[in-house]
Amino acid sequence: MKVVVFGASGMLGQGVVRECLLAADVSRVVCVGRRPSGAKDAKLEDVVHPDLLDLTAIEPRLAGYDACFYCLGVTSAGTSEADYRKVTLDYTVSVARTLSRLNPQMTFVFVSGQGTDETGKSRAMWARVKGEAENAVRGMPFRASFIFRPGFIQPLHGIQSRTRLYRVLYVVLAPLVPVLKALSPGAVTTTEKVGRAMLRVARSGYPKAVLGNPDINEAAG
Repeated sequence: MKVVVFGASGMLGQGVVRECLLAADVSRVVCVGRRPSGAKDAKLEDVVHPDLLDLTAIEPRLAGYDACFYCLGVTSAGTSEADYRKVTLDYTVSVARTLSRLNPQMTFVFVSGQGTDETGKSRAMWARVKGEAENAVRGMPFRASFIFRPGFIQPLHGIQSRTRLYRVLYVVLAPLVPVLKALSPGAVTTTEKVGRAMLRVARSGYPKAVLGNPDINEAAG
């Protein structure tokens, strides 16, 4: 299986790339982004491209892939709606449209978030925009598309968020994670499980098109 990962330098993307590199049936991993992924492996290639709204220059390097794991995102905190919409919706549509044309048999997995509203009625800006992005992905002519809506994600294997606020929050909340898992196992997933779940749905599908934390954990095995 050949895989394309967007957002590989972020916390979740790092975890997904790690699981892809560990998977025996993944022969190639291409990480596309505005900066290098930071990962090193014989079967990994970084494609640094500054403008995700125009992928023309790298199209030849995006053909022939079986799955795309789209982990690119930005926090809505302190971000204008225009900027948030550009990254969350416009980039996603540009990438999905290009990949569906080049790889119509591809499985596309889009990382959204718990609380996303695909109806457009939410008062939360981020929830509405994420919902628009979800709807756009589901309308693309891929072989299959899946939406991951994780809630709390525990970073493992030394992975850290690039966002300082999130790094601080994870340190503060770390002692509470075992308690949360004990009280509500489905409320917590990990970077490892998200990566494994993505590989699972790319290989063999899943009964649900939209997966929350409990579904992600189940799919991860």
